[in-house]
Amino acid sequence: MSAPGGLSRDEAFARIRLLRSPHVGPVTYRHLLARFGNAVNAIAALPEVAGRSGRPYAPAPERRVHDEIAAARKTGARYLFHDSPDYPRLLGETEGAPPILTWRGDMSVLARPCVAMVGARNASAAAIRLAREFAHELAGEGWTVVSGLARGIDGAAHQGALAAGGATVGIIASGIDITYPPEHAALQEEVATRGLLLAEQPPGSEPLARHFPSRNRIIAGLCLGTLVVEAAPKSGSLITARLAGEMGRQVMAIPGSPLDSRSHGCNQLIRDGATLVQAAQDVIEELTDFSGAMPTSLREAPRDWVEEVPSAAAANPADVAGLLTTAPVAVDELIRQSGASAAAVQLALLELELDGRLARHAGGRVSLG
Repeated sequence: MSAPGGLSRDEAFARIRLLRSPHVGPVTYRHLLARFGNAVNAIAALPEVAGRSGRPYAPAPERRVHDEIAAARKTGARYLFHDSPDYPRLLGETEGAPPILTWRGDMSVLARPCVAMVGARNASAAAIRLAREFAHELAGEGWTVVSGLARGIDGAAHQGALAAGGATVGIIASGIDITYPPEHAALQEEVATRGLLLAEQPPGSEPLARHFPSRNRIIAGLCLGTLVVEAAPKSGSLITARLAGEMGRQVMAIPGSPLDSRSHGCNQLIRDGATLVQAAQDVIEELTDFSGAMPTSLREAPRDWVEEVPSAAAANPADVAGLLTTAPVAVDELIRQSGASAAAVQLALLELELDGRLARHAGGRVSLG
């Protein structure tokens, strides 16, 4: 594996191994880097940190990481780390942003302003046509259309952008070497060849149900706004829209007939404050400033994730397990109630998570897992 930028080969390997280790998610990964300075040191310290619970702990096997890298190389994919100059700024600003992505295609499409288009898998013929036309016009105006390569609206959005000769990004819930749904094999390859294909899951990972909400947060996080074309209540598209709203991004929806259940989600979004749009130009106006200028400064120096987290190198973990229940609570509240330092509380949460006893939720909240 050739390490990107100034990252050493050993550090790149250790980062992948760290993120693939049991109970290490994006937040824990970031805290471990902060505590130990780099992934090589974090991997070495993991058994001791996790072992304080009394249970043995082993990081991801090196062989597994070697196999993953080989699989990525075989499909022509590369790794994107959180501190790479190419890491998308808007995504990096989100809570729990993926520390490592795999990609195929042209990373430069992320330098353009991005808009997400999502909707029903079993979409109506009219909605499919709308999605294709909206994406065609948006891509023709210089926007990058982002979607999830699913059946229905997602596929139509990618097709419309490609037909315009514009840019599109596909975010998949599987490994980058897996096609889902199977009938989108040609479309996924075209997105990877003419646009950009991104995956958070390791190569070889099947698209399990639990992966889709994680995929949706990336779709929302990459974009200035999310457009829902058609969606039933409680659909995955509404999860993407909710995540976009929580990130402070624009949420837009195309209204539909109240007689069609596939429109109820969009109509409810509009009732709840989403912007009603009826043409691609409405989307452009919503996402540009009052002068009509297209956003341009979308690529800046990446955040220093390590400096944002207090170092806990000399701290003892706080006793917070007794304050936790299955109901999510803000970490700030645990700091107040425990009377311990932020570093000591974060260390305690780190150890609980590595022991598989902690669940993390949106808004910086945690609960017993």
